[in-house]
Amino acid sequence: MSAQTQGGQTPAIELKGISKAFGPVQANKDISIRVMPGTIHGIIGENGAGKSTLMSILYGFYKADSGEIYINGKLTEIPDSDAAIAAGIGMVFQHFKLVKNFTVLENVVLGAEDGPMLRPSLRRGRQQLKELSEEYGLNVDPDAVIEDIGVGMQQRVEILKALYRQADILILDEPTGVLTPAEADQLFRILNRLKEEGKTIILITHKLREIMDITDTVSVMRRGEMTSTVKTTDTNPADLAERMVGRKVLLRVDKKPATPGEVVLDVRNLDVVDEKDVHRVKGVSFQVRAGEILGIAGVSGNGQSELLEVLGGYEEATGEILLNGQPLDLSGAKSDGQSRRARGIAHVPEDRQHEGLIMNFSAWENTAFGYHHDEKYQKNGLLMDNSAILKDAQEKMDRFDVRPPNPLLAAKNFSGGNQQKIVVAREIERDPDLLLVGQPTRGVDIGAIEFIHQQIVALRDAGKAILLVSVELEEIMGLSDRIAVMFDGKIMGERLPSETDEKELGLLMAGMTDTDAPHSIEEIEQNLAHAGEAE
Repeated sequence: MSAQTQGGQTPAIELKGISKAFGPVQANKDISIRVMPGTIHGIIGENGAGKSTLMSILYGFYKADSGEIYINGKLTEIPDSDAAIAAGIGMVFQHFKLVKNFTVLENVVLGAEDGPMLRPSLRRGRQQLKELSEEYGLNVDPDAVIEDIGVGMQQRVEILKALYRQADILILDEPTGVLTPAEADQLFRILNRLKEEGKTIILITHKLREIMDITDTVSVMRRGEMTSTVKTTDTNPADLAERMVGRKVLLRVDKKPATPGEVVLDVRNLDVVDEKDVHRVKGVSFQVRAGEILGIAGVSGNGQSELLEVLGGYEEATGEILLNGQPLDLSGAKSDGQSRRARGIAHVPEDRQHEGLIMNFSAWENTAFGYHHDEKYQKNGLLMDNSAILKDAQEKMDRFDVRPPNPLLAAKNFSGGNQQKIVVAREIERDPDLLLVGQPTRGVDIGAIEFIHQQIVALRDAGKAILLVSVELEEIMGLSDRIAVMFDGKIMGERLPSETDEKELGLLMAGMTDTDAPHSIEEIEQNLAHAGEAE
């Protein structure tokens, strides 16, 4: 039995009636989809919609409970990733699967050696790598060590790994999450080149602009089902958002102009040197006023995380930080996070699963962490009042639309977006003077993004100071009243959103200014690689 043709052409991929359940949770339900050869096919959907599960079935990580997979019209069993590779399928993961202290060549050949002797494999690999690089415009230095090159170049290595294994079908999962705008544009040029050469590409992304810019066709998933597939030219971002969520979604941040008040946070000449004696933050100074949002833009790994850790009280630094005119302790003492909270600092950390939540604990316990000494959570001043915490957690979950609204569930049983809502609810509901928020919508679906943005703006409008760190330029541009850009631990410049654009911010993120703007993507990547050498 073979797959049906479409307009006389056999699909590169056809999934028929794919279903997959994990216990009582139906991750995929009777999904059918066709992806035509030589096209870029986007797949979008909310967190928990089943996108990753579906692609994991196609790549052999999971086996479907029912359904059939056809590759180029042929019924194909894919019990594991080796079978997927043999069928011509390659996958570029959101978090790269590279050995950091190996060279580019070693990473490409790894797992695809000709035999026990490495030298012939490396010699053949070097030649093929040169041919593939030239054919697809994926220029890389085969002898460069992975940890010494930028993330844009590392992504090219991942693509080359798949092509080296003769992949005709490429799956890319959130490929621009760690790229500057210039690097993302270069990636799109590479994908178009691959398409022109006959490759078939599946793009999983939550960025609607990318779907509109790069794809030929887009499929929408909701609650484990494939709800629609349309030509990209026949839709628009608002229509796609509504298809994803099942209701109209406001795609822009709706906020009135800020009315800044007194200085709440005053950072002066801050320096951070890590345990490896690497200088992470270098002479950083800035202020955040009441009633405004200062956005810190930059590619991940340029000092933003360390800045948040110092402000949150668990990283040592030199310099001076004043909160409402009074100095903060910069010793990084383990207990100082508690005193930060007592002084009116709330913190939504960048990594919710490792820093914001204890995943095996229940939602109601997580809503109290860090604030469990508060009087309203105490019984007779001696013991925690669990019933009071449980009641408060239920009210928070109702106000912040956490789904399912069950405070007894463990944090690990909620989707990423709902985990984030639990953290945001816990911190914002404390009515802080200063909110530190890192990557507020990382891995969060479009409906939850809209809600979280609304809560941040509402806190600003209540006269609170907000320091926002995000690698998403669209988020920085939409939420911030002022934007500072970090590169290699330094503030490269400050801009007003109304007086800049993504191109200028992207140059600053790559360590460039208008006066020394680069002429090629290679110059940007060299700068980014230099900044990441200490990672």
